[in-house]
Amino acid sequence: MKLSHLKQITTYLIQFKKISAIYRVSDTIVKVAFDKDEELYFEMQRSNSKIFRCNSYARSKVYNAPFDVILSKRFNRSSILNLELLNDDKILRFRTSIASAYKEEITFLQFEFTGKYTNIIILDENEVVLEALRHVDLFSSFREVKVGQKLLSVLPAPFVAKEYPLENVEKFLYEEYDKELKSRLDSLKKQKTLFLNKKLKKLKKLYEHLEDESKLQEEVQKCQHYGNIVLSNIHNIKNYQKTLSLNDYDGTPLNIELHKELSTPSLMAASLFSRSKKAKQKVKHLHIEKESLGSKIVHIELFIHSVNDAKDVAKIQLLFPPKVQAKKIKTDESVEVFWIEGYKIQLGKNERGNIEVLKNARARDIWLHLKDQPSTHVIITTDKQNIPMKIIEGAARLCVDFTTIQKDRFLVDYTPRREVTIQSGANVLYNKYKTIEIDMR
Repeated sequence: MKLSHLKQITTYLIQFKKISAIYRVSDTIVKVAFDKDEELYFEMQRSNSKIFRCNSYARSKVYNAPFDVILSKRFNRSSILNLELLNDDKILRFRTSIASAYKEEITFLQFEFTGKYTNIIILDENEVVLEALRHVDLFSSFREVKVGQKLLSVLPAPFVAKEYPLENVEKFLYEEYDKELKSRLDSLKKQKTLFLNKKLKKLKKLYEHLEDESKLQEEVQKCQHYGNIVLSNIHNIKNYQKTLSLNDYDGTPLNIELHKELSTPSLMAASLFSRSKKAKQKVKHLHIEKESLGSKIVHIELFIHSVNDAKDVAKIQLLFPPKVQAKKIKTDESVEVFWIEGYKIQLGKNERGNIEVLKNARARDIWLHLKDQPSTHVIITTDKQNIPMKIIEGAARLCVDFTTIQKDRFLVDYTPRREVTIQSGANVLYNKYKTIEIDMR
């Protein structure tokens, strides 16, 4: 953070006389609610510290470390007695007090925007450290930050900082948040698309290396024919041969290669018939494997498009929910699971997945599908409660995301699962339903 900007923000902060509430919203971000319902966020990440404003910032968890306990105890509902930049450097210090029944308690809250030594330090009126976001020992810095130790002053900077005037400090604070959000979003998109592209590359490689159906058919016919030839010439074949030189039914010479030496001609014929049968089984199941891999490839491509098209971090977090350690439950790879504000959303990656979500859904679960066109089937698990409209909208958007990459308006029908009648496979009929419009433009 530039010293010039911090000076101008300090001048802006002087208008506030109280700290109503203060707490961490993430590992390195502290929210400070001042009087007049003004809220600022102090990002204290090393070498990336800043102050920003936004309409709301989700609290990742409630922190109860000693630092957080002291922070709450000393500064919630406190009065700001003074605000300054120490030694005209990038150290913002609040001098505060809490009036109690016994005595006035003076405490310093120090935000240090000092590169790799960025920190938040809480000091008593004698400048003894009460707590800190980061404790620093003498092996890491000449300036120890340790509870119970008096804090040394930072050496003055050996240069004069340039001035960078701001037209509007409040606008700058909002822009800092927008830049931070864009940086996080771009970083997440890059990370997640890299992960998905690896999966896509692996699936495409598997698809490309599937055996050729025509060659398998040839193998079926050839091994069947060779097996019959061996049986016809069983009296001319010696035991333990791996290569057989025989004549076809029309007298054409044949060289038949066996996979290994076998003790009798009948075993040789059985081996060839077995190879024919295996090739036949592969032909039978090849189209299923092709269809399965093909649908997985399409699903991952739609997944990548959804990630690249995300407008905020919340959408990425929705697409990649945190993994929860639980009992080992067998999951169906043809079904994708998402969570929106605690509601479980399932969608079919292919026809098999669509059949699975339909089969396993309960009567009051909500079923969603694109209106009058093929799409993935989506199920919201309800646990018998009423579903908020924003959850239905989020599930409908997932339905569109994993069906098409077109930028258009789409109608999505939704109804309780009990209103859906399965005809065959994933083909259904439904009468009572509502429709929601999703604009993907």
